[in-house]
Amino acid sequence: MAKIVILTGAGISAESGIRTFRASDGLWEEHRIEDVATPEGFEHDPDLVHRFYNARRAAAMAATPNPAHEALAELEADPGHDLLVVTQNVDDLHERAGSQNVLHMHGSLFGALCHACEHRWPAPEVMAPSDPCPSCGRAATRPDIVWFGEMPYRMEEIWHSLRAADLFVSIGTSGNVYPAAGFVADAMHAGVPTLELNLEPSAGSRMFDEARQGPASVLVPEWVRERLGG
Repeated sequence: MAKIVILTGAGISAESGIRTFRASDGLWEEHRIEDVATPEGFEHDPDLVHRFYNARRAAAMAATPNPAHEALAELEADPGHDLLVVTQNVDDLHERAGSQNVLHMHGSLFGALCHACEHRWPAPEVMAPSDPCPSCGRAATRPDIVWFGEMPYRMEEIWHSLRAADLFVSIGTSGNVYPAAGFVADAMHAGVPTLELNLEPSAGSRMFDEARQGPASVLVPEWVRERLGG
């Protein structure tokens, strides 16, 4: 059975209509990154941060999985493949396409976190700073999202899976955000073959054994058909 670790980024969800973060202008959906995606921004204006993520949650709920998400779910269902999808995305499009082995290294729009006691629970459609934590009762609710300056989730598990893989595939990522941008180097040092499927070459594209350019909704189904012998 082939063990494959898949890293997915904003490019795979962009084709479902979910807007991507562009660092070149320092804005994310017309907001400064510092204001909506840092612990300091949340401390300064929690109402703004909650409004921002409430809107993102609504957009994610309105989106639908595209052929790239569906193809990865098809590959996972094949008995000849042991697939782990590590996603930088905070939507649930992989799960709604049918993928079950998905790890959200940057958290999820559909999770809530108490920053007082670190209790987690499913997020309602609309969240507010005054929402009480179901565990400690304090009004310390924040989205369960990994912000800039915070450590992504389950990194030890990811590194272990990556180094034990038979193949590492990066899909729809810029190659600019660490630690995910370093996965190709980790795989290379472990002797794991690597493949990039991206709209355009990423920042680390030259490190991959093979790189293909094009829309994820085209490239991923083509690659999956190859894997399945179709």
